[in-house]
Amino acid sequence: MNLGIDWNVATFGVAGNFTGHLEQANEASDFVNVKTKEANAPKAIFPTHIPVKEPVVTPEFLSVFPFSDPEVIEYPEGQDKVQIEPECAVLFDALWEGDTLKSLIPLGFGASNDCSIRREGARKISLKKNWCARSKGFSADVIPVDSFTAEGNINDYRIASYLLRDGKAYPYGEDSAIRDYSYVYDKLIDWMLEKFNGQADEGPAEDIHSYLVEAGRPGRILVSIGATRYTEFGESNFLHKGDHAVVILYPESKYTADEITNMLESGTIKRPDISVLDQEIIEG
Repeated sequence: MNLGIDWNVATFGVAGNFTGHLEQANEASDFVNVKTKEANAPKAIFPTHIPVKEPVVTPEFLSVFPFSDPEVIEYPEGQDKVQIEPECAVLFDALWEGDTLKSLIPLGFGASNDCSIRREGARKISLKKNWCARSKGFSADVIPVDSFTAEGNINDYRIASYLLRDGKAYPYGEDSAIRDYSYVYDKLIDWMLEKFNGQADEGPAEDIHSYLVEAGRPGRILVSIGATRYTEFGESNFLHKGDHAVVILYPESKYTADEITNMLESGTIKRPDISVLDQEIIEG
């Protein structure tokens, strides 16, 4: 089974699935009027790419596939506040009945950089996310899901992230377990189905169901399921040209956080049970 992604895959992110991240990103106020069923529930799903060639309902910029070169991030012209968004992304088969998305079947997971512009006054989350064909990242090291549950292989994985600058690895996001997302596994899937089918166009959120229908009900959907909280360094340091943004998913039963850092700095991080995304920041 091919677990890579291409233009035909619709891609999304989840906002607010790690407590504290929105506050660090100065985005919590955007969601002040968003009502959730539980205090710790994610706030919204936002689109990063919709595979529609001649959009009418969908904003045109979302038809650009932003994962076309996984090795680089092209710095957005005129912007100076760009941050890594270190996440686990999950690739799903999407099953439809008519215009209703009925189920999401997890296929694989990998390291994701849902890179974001800290753009003041952006009306929608997506306006901070897809600025060109090289503005996102998803690792080519996709790990097949054996069970999207607490008993599955994914439950052993942690998310680490670094800014590589002048040969030194600076921890950028807090090293976090995938199982510690606010919503994960069946609870996350149920919540996503509700949002994919019924999220309203209000505040920073969009009517993503209308986009998916216009795109012909895509059979594959990639969701970056939430950014970790930043370290003190990550919260206060933005990306510069020449930096490398690195996100790593690793099994905690086999490696410690210090081992992962040492393997990254020594160039020995590539392992079959580790998902690595390493993107150089280049001129726009």
